[in-house]
Amino acid sequence: MRKEECFYLGKIAKKFSFKGEVLIYLDTDEPELYENLESVFVECNKHLVPFFIENSSLHKNDFLRVRFEDVKTEEDADELLGNGIYLPLKMLPKLTGNKFYFHEVIGFEIEDTRLGVFGIIQSINDSTAQPLFEVLNGSVEMLIPMIDDFLVKIDRKNKKVVMNLPEGLVEMYL
Repeated sequence: MRKEECFYLGKIAKKFSFKGEVLIYLDTDEPELYENLESVFVECNKHLVPFFIENSSLHKNDFLRVRFEDVKTEEDADELLGNGIYLPLKMLPKLTGNKFYFHEVIGFEIEDTRLGVFGIIQSINDSTAQPLFEVLNGSVEMLIPMIDDFLVKIDRKNKKVVMNLPEGLVEMYL
């Protein structure tokens, strides 16, 4: 499976027992959705490798305690520490209304209620305190804050994000 066909679920954070169990940090608001997985893809040397799960349970809210089929020792588990965990995109629960996954709005037009369409969303920068739409308008790159109060509508049918932005925010780039 290719990484583009998957979403990032979390990473193998630490070992749990001497029998090869690991704790996976789940990067999600709803960890309970992932408690009974049969398998996951683990990123090993930039490739996604399927790992089958013998058993798993939630551990302290954000962690999933997992025993993989072929990981039986601490040494086996050591090799997996820090690796990303991925699942196929089709396993994501469908969102409606103004809720959206970051990957699904890439390529959408972005429109301001006052100015109209002003660019195409290229990516999402979520490494800052406030996630940002990275928008391209011709050769001009813009950073637009993803603030719920600014968001008017996610128009999936027309591939458009409609926002009501403060006056001057878009203009300062143009």
